[in-house]
Amino acid sequence: MGLPFDQVEELRLYQQTLLQDGLKDMLDHNKFLDCVLKVKGKEFPCHRLVLAACSPYFRAMFLSDMEESKKREVSLEDVDPDVMGKILHYIYTSELEITEQNVQDIFSVANMFQIPSIFTVCVSFLQKRLCLSNCLAIFRLGLMLDCARLAVAARDFICDRFALVSRDEEFYQLSPDELIAIISSDSLNIEKEETVFEVVMRWVGTKDNESRQKALPVIFESIRFRLMPSDYIKDHVEKHAMVKSSPELLKKLQMVKDAQKGKFTVVKKKKVKKSTEKQGKDNVVNGAVDEEEDTEEDALPGILNDTMRFGMFLQDLIFMVSDSGAVAYDPTANECYFASLSTQIPKNHISLVTKENQIFIVGGLYYNEDSKEDPMSSYFLQYDHLDADWLGMPPLPSPRCLFGLGEAENSIFVVGGKELKEGEKTLDSVLCYDRLSFKWGEADSLPYAVYGHAVVSHKDLVYVIGGKGSDK
Repeated sequence: MGLPFDQVEELRLYQQTLLQDGLKDMLDHNKFLDCVLKVKGKEFPCHRLVLAACSPYFRAMFLSDMEESKKREVSLEDVDPDVMGKILHYIYTSELEITEQNVQDIFSVANMFQIPSIFTVCVSFLQKRLCLSNCLAIFRLGLMLDCARLAVAARDFICDRFALVSRDEEFYQLSPDELIAIISSDSLNIEKEETVFEVVMRWVGTKDNESRQKALPVIFESIRFRLMPSDYIKDHVEKHAMVKSSPELLKKLQMVKDAQKGKFTVVKKKKVKKSTEKQGKDNVVNGAVDEEEDTEEDALPGILNDTMRFGMFLQDLIFMVSDSGAVAYDPTANECYFASLSTQIPKNHISLVTKENQIFIVGGLYYNEDSKEDPMSSYFLQYDHLDADWLGMPPLPSPRCLFGLGEAENSIFVVGGKELKEGEKTLDSVLCYDRLSFKWGEADSLPYAVYGHAVVSHKDLVYVIGGKGSDK
């Protein structure tokens, strides 16, 4: 009779620990060492058997006819000594120190040495830390290392926040293939397909204009022109200088216009391989013979794709926020939905909804014990609609109340108000939060100090209306 599962698992873990502790002890006391890894002048004594057991890269090296299989010293190029030390420490102890500063280097070396456990840990680490400032870099890293899980996670993050990410300068450094991987996704969070066209044309005009123009016919296959109004195609797409000068692009747009009128043009064929069954001599394996037949199948070009994007299914809701949570109200159905429960929201706050439907809250009093010079600040929170939770943002450096909140381009402005300090001084200062760099700064001051006023944002301008001041 076999042992119960929990006992078997306990014995297995005990044996693993015993083996690993023994190997580490032999390494520490220089016992049975038969290999030295040389990395940029630094030497790492170790055991060939341990390296080969953990890494297919080293296993292939030591079992091959290469010089390294016979030599005691093995030189490694393109590897940082500190990273190599951390990876060897992990191999002997299962302990790995990963930080935002070293994760990319560890990830690359783990990929080179084919150590799947480190690879998986790095992927999970990067996935959990995806944000607006690093999502493009992580997306490109996933593609470069052929890690589909990481690339897809980063791409989905980018698609969810496309309106914001496409403002980042790094977005316009993407290669044509990287750009296509993003804009071809059904999960792109946009309300209008026109947004994709405008982003693509900005991308073309940003860098290496000539080579990017040559890529336009392929990129256009990922833009869903059939989702655009006919007038927009006529007045904006066809009249764009780069489109007008390209007969190939104009031909593609003509197909779109024809399709909008109900006339579909089949422009390419697919060769299909068919498996047929024969009797007699050709009946080799269960009667199946793989045979290529030049059969043709009609196919529509990608430019005629009219599948709706994820963001086109969004519903307009009224969002109500209190210090205990948030409720979303659907005026069409006359129904309320519980959006989030939070103890973080300060009682005295100002809320703002941006053009991209981002929701921010500023206000309250936050005391930071670690900051001795200026421990007082105000809360700054953003609502994450994907996780239905509030995210802590960099606190407002100057705590205040009775201020106004507005937005323009990529910035949020905290206008005037009263200091949350003794004396409650009325303020004329304007603080500015850059949504791309995630930093607070200071904008031009108001002509005079004011509090209790209204702030309205319109067409990237911020208007201040009414309010009270010390003398006006």
